[in-house]
Amino acid sequence: MVKTILMDKYPIFSLEIKKDETTYTTVSEIIEYLNSLIDAHPVAKYIAIFDHYEHTTSMADGVVAPEIKDAKNIIFCFGKQLPSTKILAVRPRSIGVSELENSFIIDFLEVPNEKLHVVTEDWAKSVANK
Repeated sequence: MVKTILMDKYPIFSLEIKKDETTYTTVSEIIEYLNSLIDAHPVAKYIAIFDHYEHTTSMADGVVAPEIKDAKNIIFCFGKQLPSTKILAVRPRSIGVSELENSFIIDFLEVPNEKLHVVTEDWAKSVANK
C-alpha cells in the first residue's frame, strides 16, 4: 500500500496487484467482491457502481491513459454518525479499481476514521488472494 498526495492535497492510498497474485480476472469481478465485503460489514452501505472508463471514453473529448484497460468505482458509505454538515464533504467513500496490462490498481482516498481506514486497506489487500 502506497500513500501519495494527489494535486498537493488529496491523500490517496494505492495498491498494485499483479494479475498472477489474484484469482480475479476483471475489474467487474473485483468490484463484485468488494461489494460482498461492503454488504457483510455492519456499518458500510453500498450505494452504486460507476463505470469511469465507459463514461470517459463515451465523450468526444474524453481522454484515458493508454495503459488503462478498464476503470470502475464502487461507492459506499461508512456513515454511522452525522456530527456536522462538514462530514458530508468526505462521504460517501469510493474505491477505484483499474486494470492495466499485467495488474490491477486499487485506489481510495484516506478514510478520516482510522479504524475504518484499516478496514478499507484490508479489503484492498484481500484482492491479492494467491
